[in-house]
Amino acid sequence: MDDALRLAAVVTLAALGRSRDYRDRADAGHGLARFAEMREAFEPLLELVLDPGDTFVTRRTAEALLRRKDKAGLRVVACALAVADSNHSDWVHTAFNDVFSFFATELDDALQLCEELSRDPDERVALGARRLHGSLPEIDPVPRPA
Repeated sequence: MDDALRLAAVVTLAALGRSRDYRDRADAGHGLARFAEMREAFEPLLELVLDPGDTFVTRRTAEALLRRKDKAGLRVVACALAVADSNHSDWVHTAFNDVFSFFATELDDALQLCEELSRDPDERVALGARRLHGSLPEIDPVPRPA
C-alpha cells in the first residue's frame, strides 16, 4: 500500500468536494468514503455528509460510508448525525434504510458497531451512535433467518 498515493487521493478528492457543482461534491463523497479509515479524510467526509447546498451529496456520501459496513464509515456518519439538522438527518436515515434493510445479520452488525461507537471519546460520535442505535431497530430487513 502506498501511503503517499492514498494521501494524494484524499487531498484531491477533498478539493473536488469543495466544488460549486453538487455532482462533483457527490462524486467526491463517494470516492472519499473508500478512504474513511484515514484521519485526513474524516473532516472532508463530515462536511460532505452535512453538505449545505444539496442533500443529494448528503445521501450519496452517507450511503457510500455505510456500504463499507465498518467502524470507520459508521463513525463519520454518527458524527454527522449528532450535529445534523432535521433535513440532513432524514437523508442519513434514508441511506441507513437503503443499506441495512436487506439482511438481518448486517443490521445486527451495524447495531453492534453503534454500541461500540457510543463509547467513542469524541462526544459527537458517541451521541450520533446512540441516536442511530435507537433508530436502527425500526428497520425491518426483508429476509429474516428461519
